[in-house]
Amino acid sequence: MAPTTIAPDIPLPRGHAAKRVSILEAATDVFCREGYAGANIDMIAAEAGVSRQTIYNHHGDKEKLFVAVVRALTERANAGIFATLATFPDHPADLEAELVDFAVRLNRNCICNSDGKYLRKLIEAEGRRYPELFDTWRENGPSKTWAALAARFARLAHGGYLDVDDPDVAARQFLALINADLHVSMVLGDQLGEERVREAARNAVRTFLRAYGKRKSI
Repeated sequence: MAPTTIAPDIPLPRGHAAKRVSILEAATDVFCREGYAGANIDMIAAEAGVSRQTIYNHHGDKEKLFVAVVRALTERANAGIFATLATFPDHPADLEAELVDFAVRLNRNCICNSDGKYLRKLIEAEGRRYPELFDTWRENGPSKTWAALAARFARLAHGGYLDVDDPDVAARQFLALINADLHVSMVLGDQLGEERVREAARNAVRTFLRAYGKRKSI
């Protein structure tokens, strides 16, 4: 069910590549607005300003186009997540403050941005009906994020900054906590200001450190 790929040694003409991207962007908007079942190629063609045949030429049928949309969103979301993970405070001078800053970046760059919102909306709307369409997301999204974050928390524990028995659990709980105060607002499409995101990050990190912060010897 994977989308058709083009051999990497065959460069796409600039206009061809731009049109392909335009179709993907239009398809993302339509699938998020109408759902997979409600969307059709005519809607996407009208949104992209191209013909039905152009869409078939570039992406094939609706199912293949939907897979391409999910795959593109997943790849962009993963790139943002791993770029942000590279800023994790491995040797913090102020653990709480630096984890709060990291949580703000993770929310802003990965979870609250447009790719994160689109991907979450598609998964929530279509995940149960078409689970196979999200195989790429499942394999390359949460699992890799959890593992990468767990490795970083394990390093903090090894360095004496945290008391963590199971880094995998700690990573999942950290991600859940930084979303806890924002989830409903994101589902409803509210605009989240900087202070709201930072307040959610502070609440999350303080709760996280109450569970995993290194206890001072008396």
